[in-house]
Amino acid sequence: MADEHDVRRIALGLDGAVENPGDGFDFRVRGKGFVWSYPERVPGRRRVIRTDIAVLYVGDEAEKQALLRGEPELFSTDPGHEPFPLVLVHLERVGVDRLAELVGDAWRMRVDGAGPG
Repeated sequence: MADEHDVRRIALGLDGAVENPGDGFDFRVRGKGFVWSYPERVPGRRRVIRTDIAVLYVGDEAEKQALLRGEPELFSTDPGHEPFPLVLVHLERVGVDRLAELVGDAWRMRVDGAGPG
């Protein structure tokens, strides 16, 4: 089971990764986000930054759908993230090794220049 401290440790261990200051965590490489805290929006309430859920860049719609369908216990999406190549990762349900793989893949796609900023 992973948590926000694991996200930080993993992300900061990647070459060129920087954390934007603010609530929760927000990691970028070459100015492009690859993993950040989930900004939960509930109608009629203020946005809440949730550090138990990470938003993860996955590169394209095919990969997004593969994760959502293949491991629905780990991954989800919401209306605000639906049109983008992003998934929500429930940290309490993912092992640290799997999280490291996912964050590393997201970082690699951003370093290799995949996808918009």
